[in-house]
Amino acid sequence: MEFIDVIFIGLSAFLLGLSKSGFKGLGVLIVTLLAIVIPAKESTGVLLPLLLAADVLAVYSYRRDVQWRIVRSIIPYMIIGVLCGVYIGDNISAGIFKRMMAFIILISAILMLFSGKYPVDSTKSQTKLAVLLGAMAGFTTMIGNLAGPFINIYFLAINATKNQFIATAAWLFFIVNLFKLPFHIFVWETINVESFVLDLKLLPMVILGFIVGYRLISYVSNEMFRKYIIAMTILGAILIFIK
Repeated sequence: MEFIDVIFIGLSAFLLGLSKSGFKGLGVLIVTLLAIVIPAKESTGVLLPLLLAADVLAVYSYRRDVQWRIVRSIIPYMIIGVLCGVYIGDNISAGIFKRMMAFIILISAILMLFSGKYPVDSTKSQTKLAVLLGAMAGFTTMIGNLAGPFINIYFLAINATKNQFIATAAWLFFIVNLFKLPFHIFVWETINVESFVLDLKLLPMVILGFIVGYRLISYVSNEMFRKYIIAMTILGAILIFIK
């Protein structure tokens, strides 16, 4: 592995920790950096154990603000989306898989441009939104660990507070990532001894990223951060297309 590859992988682990601390929207950049070094499908197997480790940190750190009603309303549809992703992802070529990831990123960027502008207040509308975005989040998290933008849109639409957003999303992804684990091990076979050894080497960078992000999250304005998320999403799509 070349030096620049080590930099990309280490940076992706650091950003993963940063994103789980509350800096939502970095998922696309993380996946992009990792996919530059590791084939798209295999990179999802390297990323999943690191995501679970960061999920544990987030679940513990933000445990007081979890909205369990939201967790119960979205989880079933995320699981349906994951199952669809398992089947589709296991029956397409690496090239198509890569292009699908890039397409998902671009769609996510477009959705992020409009997120938060049209709040959803009624329970009926929130339920419809949970079905649609939950299923999309489940599918995209299985295909390329790119569910973040869809979940972000849901929380922005229902006007969740920052801490409610972070805490509830942490539990959503912890549950779904655990559900995905056996499929990566036994169906796609993207998690193995070699990938797990790499994960152990990257874990300190994940923890460091989480600590830094946890301390910095209160200093960034929502509007500034939202613009940054959109910019990074578009950049990630471009990088995957040209790779």
